[in-house]
Amino acid sequence: MDKEDERPEKKNKPYKIPNDLYVKELVKLQVELVKLQEWIKHKGLRVVVIFEGRDAAGKGGVIKRITQFLSPRVCPVVALGTPTEREKSQWYFQRYVPHLPAAGEMTLFDRSWYNRAGVERVMGFCTESEYEEFLRSCPEFERMLIRSGIILIKYWFSVSDEEQDRRFKSRLTDPLKRWKLSPMDLESRSRWLEYSKAKDAMFAYTDIKQAPWYVVNADIKKHARLNCIRHLLSMIPYQDVSPEHITLPHRQENTGYVRPPIDEQTFVEDFYSSPEKTEQAIGTEFKPHHLG
Repeated sequence: MDKEDERPEKKNKPYKIPNDLYVKELVKLQVELVKLQEWIKHKGLRVVVIFEGRDAAGKGGVIKRITQFLSPRVCPVVALGTPTEREKSQWYFQRYVPHLPAAGEMTLFDRSWYNRAGVERVMGFCTESEYEEFLRSCPEFERMLIRSGIILIKYWFSVSDEEQDRRFKSRLTDPLKRWKLSPMDLESRSRWLEYSKAKDAMFAYTDIKQAPWYVVNADIKKHARLNCIRHLLSMIPYQDVSPEHITLPHRQENTGYVRPPIDEQTFVEDFYSSPEKTEQAIGTEFKPHHLG
């Protein structure tokens, strides 16, 4: 069974970092992430970071905090959807290979090739032979990536049964999060034990010396975010190569060019340009235009 299933219940509530300290620490770490980004560009490194774990474990929240101030060209996020019929006929790893980083890039995989060892295995989306072949070939595939010079870092986000249940229930009533509850999520909830067995088998084959799994305790989201970012920063020795001084150039002077009248442009209405308009906008229910 998954380790998160075996956690003893605590009578006292666990410590949670105060929000002001969390924000202060997060900003400090995000500054370091920018330095890491510049080092990756400077040295031409190729970095792959994999985020896997239980549904509602908070992977997306961690990824958002990592990428918040980074360039999407240097640090893209890959979150592939359901494979097409053509992709299903390819070599399994083929659809992931085009998304691997070039020099000077760090690619974050929001779920990855480990779908085969998780959801595909539990939901029956792959055959037994395909699953067994994945367990055999995945370690070799990852060793091949590492031999090619790619830095591969794998995170598993662990969440307890009780906390996952609480987060699922909160999504039922939150209009901003209801979209996260897909039929697949609901099915995974009912197959908790099967996913535990699949995760344990996956670790047994793929927790290799060259690319070990790093487990993040994700019951407290803020702690998980800070701990994961700190660990990621510790995995790649880097130096601050950011330019110390930047001088803005002088703006080009107008030498007679006459711009078109500004009233010929179509502007978005400013609903908040005065206290009265702001009060009206806030107090009015937003209704989308109906398709005619």
